[in-house]
Amino acid sequence: MQSNPRGLECLLVAIFILEEAAQSDPVVSTMKTMTRDWSQEELFILAFDHRGTFTSGLLGIKGRAATKEEREAASAYKEMIYEGFKKAVQSGVPRANAGILVDEEFGSRVLRMAKKEGYTFAMPVEKSGQDEFDLEYGADFKKHIEDYDPTFVKVLVRFNPEGDKGMNSRQLKRLKTLNDYLKSTNSPFLFELLVPATKTQLDALPDKKQYDTKVRPKLMVAAMTQIQEAGVDPTVWKLEGVDSAGDASRLVAQARSGGRKASVVTLGRGESKEMVQKWVEVGAMTKGVNGFAVGRTIWWDPLSGLNAKKTSREQAIQGVAENYQGLVKVWNSKRKSG
Repeated sequence: MQSNPRGLECLLVAIFILEEAAQSDPVVSTMKTMTRDWSQEELFILAFDHRGTFTSGLLGIKGRAATKEEREAASAYKEMIYEGFKKAVQSGVPRANAGILVDEEFGSRVLRMAKKEGYTFAMPVEKSGQDEFDLEYGADFKKHIEDYDPTFVKVLVRFNPEGDKGMNSRQLKRLKTLNDYLKSTNSPFLFELLVPATKTQLDALPDKKQYDTKVRPKLMVAAMTQIQEAGVDPTVWKLEGVDSAGDASRLVAQARSGGRKASVVTLGRGESKEMVQKWVEVGAMTKGVNGFAVGRTIWWDPLSGLNAKKTSREQAIQGVAENYQGLVKVWNSKRKSG
């Protein structure tokens, strides 16, 4: 079979044009991203899109706005987390499966670097620190997405199907607006779902652990159902961990109901290292749970040590890298044995 130099030349020119267009046109870039079938790919997300909890919990800023210097300190810490992430990738975490989740408010420089350096990255678009989901920039949300051109657009939504019906309805309306835009631009949608207990639900149980193990998994499926019925279809569901493989399988089944091509990753929720590892292990042994999105469990202790002047900058970065890489190893060991 003879080669066709002219055909090869045309192909190379076409690839070059597409790459150039992707740099200047967010729609072209996101269309390229969606050629990946995320329902079949493992995804290990280091999450540090925290804003209010980052400034109040880590930096101790409460009851007032952060100063310019404090905001810069928060940004510097996020850049250290990113350095730890890259160090872990250099040490063996598969680049194709590694990713970050970081906010625009304190992580703008990280978003730019991740884009330039070709990493998978997600950016949140929800307002921080409130129970009811709303878009951070209101009607201007499209401009911010197109400016940073993330791999995934992420939302955090608190949705209890037995909770405030009016709030649930308002949230679904806003989510549908975002969903329709992302669908029109072929952009992957990362949906973090939290199902906080109502007072009535907690009062009917002996303790919160019973809610997490016996009640929450069923409510999560019901919440996902209502969200899907409202016309909102995430590419990847970022879900609270569950203790049993049966519950994990039911979450995957709902994510993929009706022939949807979706997957699930397990979030950490700021829990202890032991609890997060347990949830990651359950997920690793469940088909359709394709990874994790964990934050504070990975970076809180290293940065707290640095903030207290107990460790150096280099030690903090190394700590982030080791914690992230360690969680990937936990996943891989259980995935192979499962």
